[in-house]
Amino acid sequence: MLEEEYQPRRVLPPHLKTRPAPEPPFQYAIRPAVVTDLPHVREIYNHYVMNSTVTFDEKPITLAGMRKKFAAVEKLGFPFIVAESPSGQILGYAYVYPWKEKAAFRYTVENSIYLGPASTGKGLGKVLLGELITRSKAAGIKEIIAIIADKGADGSIKIHKDFGFKDVGHMGRVGFKFGRWLGTYMMQKSLK
Repeated sequence: MLEEEYQPRRVLPPHLKTRPAPEPPFQYAIRPAVVTDLPHVREIYNHYVMNSTVTFDEKPITLAGMRKKFAAVEKLGFPFIVAESPSGQILGYAYVYPWKEKAAFRYTVENSIYLGPASTGKGLGKVLLGELITRSKAAGIKEIIAIIADKGADGSIKIHKDFGFKDVGHMGRVGFKFGRWLGTYMMQKSLK
């Protein structure tokens, strides 16, 4: 071996090292969803269907199924919103849907919020929930129910609590997915 191989390598002083480019800020705009967003909304949702227990659906939703759901929400005048990046990518979405079909429940809805995998942990869920609550109140909704899986959804529970949702129940072992039993937490917020 050569003698220089035993010498410690020289290190470039910090002021001469090239710094990595700063990460661009996480930017988005919240707007009402339109039909052309639905393939992207479907892709986000199906990621969770196939990879998590935050939804109890086991089969991916079809585009026709997503269109049907969107049309029903739109017909009722309920909010269905998306977060869009400056480049036009859908980063996440949120909507409310009738909690039950019986007429007496017409002022009560269940919320759904889903983020693209690269958009989690950046505060977008909180922004979507806040906007969803504001738009739901404007639509005449009086109560919002959140049904949240009791495994793997701690972030969702925390965000809902931060917005004043109250725990109103827990049902254990009501769903079976990926070979294990799952329960749900029920939370509720009054929009008075």
